[in-house]
Amino acid sequence: MAAAAQSQQPSNAETGQIDSLTKVNGSIDIQDLHTSAAKLSIAENATVDGSTDPVKTPFINPSSQSKLPTPPVLTEDQSTKYSKLLSSVQGWTTKPSSTPSTSAIPITDSDRIWLTRECILRYLRATKWDVNQAAIRLQATLTWRHEYGLENHSPEYISPEMATGKQVLIGFDIDGRPCLYLNPGKQNTERTNRQVEGLVFMLERTLDIMPAGQEMLALLINFDKKMGGDRPPLWQGKQVLNILQSHYPERLGRALVINIPWVVWTFFKLINPFIDPATREKLKFDQDLRQFVPPTQLLKTYGGDVNFVYDHDVYWPALNELAAKKRAMMTERWIKAGKKIGESEHYLRGGEEAVGNGLVENKHAS
Repeated sequence: MAAAAQSQQPSNAETGQIDSLTKVNGSIDIQDLHTSAAKLSIAENATVDGSTDPVKTPFINPSSQSKLPTPPVLTEDQSTKYSKLLSSVQGWTTKPSSTPSTSAIPITDSDRIWLTRECILRYLRATKWDVNQAAIRLQATLTWRHEYGLENHSPEYISPEMATGKQVLIGFDIDGRPCLYLNPGKQNTERTNRQVEGLVFMLERTLDIMPAGQEMLALLINFDKKMGGDRPPLWQGKQVLNILQSHYPERLGRALVINIPWVVWTFFKLINPFIDPATREKLKFDQDLRQFVPPTQLLKTYGGDVNFVYDHDVYWPALNELAAKKRAMMTERWIKAGKKIGESEHYLRGGEEAVGNGLVENKHAS
């Protein structure tokens, strides 16, 4: 089997990889992917392990058909409000506990790197530029991230939830958003908190692999016939919605849903009152997904050209290695730029210029 798998790997000449990016087994070493030369050396639609047909691991970069959006330039009023909130956040040394009897929790470097320029702006947009409300929501999310135990949800703990490929992170849409596929028909576990923790884990990995210049993700959901009459319980749906809307504001760029049975329509009607209008507008039902995702990075089961075969023993370590190296790169660049609250995500993800003190105007709009 190992020999057969090895023979399917394309050569460096075929993929355009260079030796410094290639491991002994033919897979791509992404340690230096943030350098311009490395990015240029990666072939179109290259995967982590070099697999092509079938594809077994995530794509490294968006397709050439994907065009990253131009960031909006802040108005004078928005810049003033951002600077005011940034100044306040930079003074935080603790985050509140949700338990009144528990003392405040110290702010960590993990919190500081999360508090990027774009993160602060997302919370301002989500609160319609209300500085006080944005500060309250930022603190609430810092508390939630600590108490929910995001950093304690290891790949090994989440692995059983993903054994059947019911959630797969692969490819990018036409705007360069990472695509997270949800396949409810492949449900394999009992309804426990770990199911929701698994979704949050995959959301975090989706954010890890975002390209510089993109802040949002795309959800693709296929309610195929295997779904039958089953559907998530209402409590679970409300919990997921609360997490998404409260702690991942301005992160959902598009949600593409296909093959919806009547029981799921009923479920959507039940949770519809809990979906904010902005999120509701991003939902697209039973449309041709090739208009939203380049066919060369869209799975065949969703109408694309990618012959993807889910092998958990291959996919799961590849995804987590990719995400871990991307996080390590961001941390290294954050430290190099001075470990500032308000650093630019564009820079952290491989862009050319650090914001440093977070007060520099958006210079990546061009």
